[in-house]
Parts: sequence; C-alpha cells; structure tokens
Amino acid sequence: MQATIPMVKQYLLASDFDQTLSFNDSGLVLSELAGIPAKTFEAKVATLAIQNLVQQGGELSYLLLHDPEYRARVRQEHLVQAGKAVRLKKNIRQLSELLGSAVPGFRFDFHVISAAPQEVIESALEDIIPADHIHGTQLQYDRSGRVESIIRVNAGYGKVALLDDLQRKFQVGPERILYVGDGGSDIHVMLHVNRRDGFTIAVSQGRHIAPIAKRTVLSDDAMSIMVPILEEIAGWDTARIRTLFEEQGLLIQEWDRVRADWLTITPQPSPARIRPEQ
Repeated sequence: MQATIPMVKQYLLASDFDQTLSFNDSGLVLSELAGIPAKTFEAKVATLAIQNLVQQGGELSYLLLHDPEYRARVRQEHLVQAGKAVRLKKNIRQLSELLGSAVPGFRFDFHVISAAPQEVIESALEDIIPADHIHGTQLQYDRSGRVESIIRVNAGYGKVALLDDLQRKFQVGPERILYVGDGGSDIHVMLHVNRRDGFTIAVSQGRHIAPIAKRTVLSDDAMSIMVPILEEIAGWDTARIRTLFEEQGLLIQEWDRVRADWLTITPQPSPARIRPEQ
C-alpha cells in the first residue's frame, strides 16, 4: 500500500525592501555616498510629493534620471556600493529558509518587490535572497554608468501590476497572496491584496498603512513576520510558535499586543455668544 503524499498549500509572499527588510531608506544611503546631504534628498522628495509628479516611492528613480545634481554625481557603481551600506534587519536569510520548508503542509515563495533600484537590493541581499526573487526598479545606463532611462518603477500601482504578474507565473489563487510593507508606497498593493482575500502585514505604525493591514508587527528582526503568518495562515498557537523559534536558536523575549488609536486633538473654538431674545 502506497503512502499518501501530504498536500502542500502553496503561497506567494511578497515583501517591500526599504524600512521593511532594512532600517534605512536606500535613497538616503545613496545620496550620502554620492556626497549629497540627507536633508537635500529629503527636501527634493518632499517637493516631488507636493507636485505629485511621481508615485510615492518612485522619487529616487525620478531624481536619478532628471535631477542635475544626481545625474552629475551618481553612477551605476554607486548603487551597488549603496546596497552594501544598507543596514538590514536581522535573520532575513533564516526567514527565507523557514518560509520554504518549516511549516508542515505549507510553502511560501518569498519575493521582494520594491521601488528601490534593482542594483541596490541585489547588492544588499546578495547570498541571502536569489536575484530572480528580487523585483526592484529597473534602470538603463549609458556608457558612463549614468541613468539613461527607466524601464519599470515598482512603486504605487506598479507593485500591484508586478504582484499580478507573479501570481500568474506561479498560478496561485488571490487568497494565497501575502504582502508585507511599511509605508505609503504599499497602500495600493495592500488594498489590492485585501480586496481579494489575501493577507497583509504592516511592519510600522504609520497612520496610513497600519489601519489597512490585517496585522501589524513591530520588531528589528525579520523573523517577526512569521508570527502573524503562523497564527493566521497556519493556525498555530503561541506555544507552538515559541517552540519553533527556540528550535531555530531564537527566543521571543517580549510579545506585546497593543492596539493603537491615532488621534488629533485641538482646542475647541469658543461658541459664539447668543444674545438673549429681547
């Protein structure tokens, strides 16, 4: 009698890069490497946000192609160097390995989708995430290494389009798509995933993203996103989750569940005095 092969549920897990798998914005790292002050980069990004010239998250690519200061100073080699300077969250490699095999009956294909340039992400995640699982903004360069054109920017709705491409490629249902992000550039894709019964995780308490995500988890360790995945997707209890972490040589020291309410409170205007009727 042949042994029954257990069914494995296939999921697609996509994650943002900047401030999701890393602590800092790759645009800031690249700017400082090229001798452009962080305040200058932030001011230029703020101006683009006011002008609504580009989708949120695509500001760096726009600057690399159009801004005279960036065009004069930044070359393709600087993007690779910037990737090496990005400070990553802990245990990304361990997270990637666990997603592929650690949860009985489940397999999660882990991909990175980001508006950061492809060269930056590949350099930062070299020997951690395979290059064909990294989907950053694709740039074209001239002979000097300066950005000549933009092939594709994975920001805003661009992330939605790319995620749909990956879904078709891996032939998974929309309810088996998970997305992890931290900020405004993830709003479109999170709404898209939620609308089709997928699962979304925020790794920040940003006022625009946290209310959209189905779960929020805050940690300096990339392994933390396993907690909502194991709870909500695999149906594990806290004891079993702690045991898995301990088997990986990790200890969950603090696990606080906090609901955050965002309020803006201002002084109430004095009511206009009403003259009594004569």
